[in-house]
Amino acid sequence: MQVGVISDIHANRVALDAVLDDMPEVDALVCAGDVVGYNPWPGDCVDAMRERDVPTIMGNHDRSVVTGTGYPGNRMADAGVHHAIDELDDDQMAWLRSLPEERTCFDGRMKIVHGHPDDPNRYTHPGLFSEDLLDDEDVLVMGHTHVQHYEVYDDGVVMNPGSVGQPRDSDPKAAYAIVDLDELAVEEYRVAYDIEAVIEAIEDAGLPEDTGKRLRKGR
Repeated sequence: MQVGVISDIHANRVALDAVLDDMPEVDALVCAGDVVGYNPWPGDCVDAMRERDVPTIMGNHDRSVVTGTGYPGNRMADAGVHHAIDELDDDQMAWLRSLPEERTCFDGRMKIVHGHPDDPNRYTHPGLFSEDLLDDEDVLVMGHTHVQHYEVYDDGVVMNPGSVGQPRDSDPKAAYAIVDLDELAVEEYRVAYDIEAVIEAIEDAGLPEDTGKRLRKGR
């Protein structure tokens, strides 16, 4: 079974479209959270997940939008949250509110969390990957760091597909991965997209300029 894995879309419709167009045929698609935040198209990105009935979990930016808490200490993150609150309609907000913090899919073979199995807000960078993160699942999917990486252990796979909409591993191309659940193998992918179009849309939406500029460097 081939499973497409995405995370941290962050309201970047242009990057999401590029990923979905580039992705080889898969049997299923899952998302490890943060559909919204930072970028100009929260509604379009929510609808893309809703319309495809993609199993999705709630990321920290998704949670901030539905709770209205924002990020007072982070201008870019805070602006993205309030932009999403203003842009999402009732149905889109209800879908976002319905997302769980953890999902187990494919007869328990894949667990999807956002930050860490024990704490959805904890950053789990590649250096912290270990077999101890696995429970009964064959594949643990995490997001949150925006850094693409995976490790294969005797008991299974620990992975982060990277970020669709705001990579932070010095590669500006949108990231995703495909998992072969039968072979427990992972293929990582990167795809270029029109970053300048996103920067222009960020400026038109009145979002902070740095939100767009950082996309050029993948940080």
